[in-house]
Amino acid sequence: MKKAAVIMGSDSDLPVVEKAIAKLKEFGVPCEVHVFSAHRTPAEAAEFSSRARENDFGVIIAAAGKAAHLAGALAANTTLPVIGIPIKSSTLDGLDALLSTVQMPSGIPVATVAIDGAENAALLAVQILAVSDADLANKLAGSRRAAAEKVLAKNKAVEETFNA
Repeated sequence: MKKAAVIMGSDSDLPVVEKAIAKLKEFGVPCEVHVFSAHRTPAEAAEFSSRARENDFGVIIAAAGKAAHLAGALAANTTLPVIGIPIKSSTLDGLDALLSTVQMPSGIPVATVAIDGAENAALLAVQILAVSDADLANKLAGSRRAAAEKVLAKNKAVEETFNA
């Protein structure tokens, strides 16, 4: 199975990013976690992403706040899928990070999830890796069935309470 890379621009992003790491582990996806800044360590970020495919990664998740150029900087140096997590900051509640992550120029796409949407970033990474991994696809289908069962159980409880 290919690995997922989880890169954050600052260790202050870790409380959000830990949700993605936990979700990847739940599905048995091996992952590496790093702190690289698009602005303070651009050479290291570029080196990592330019070698990611040969280092057996299948997808990169990049989390950053404020200017949030990390996902784009990584995407510029690889042809692997890059998923951006805009991180909520104190100044503009993450809108700045969302716009910086989602507004990529033609030719360098970054899939972008919601502000602080680490779990969905991990699930999207699992879906990408599951394209070529039947076992992972089966785990994903099982997870979806379990989620549906939880909703239907809640529906039943509500119906019994209010539709009697």
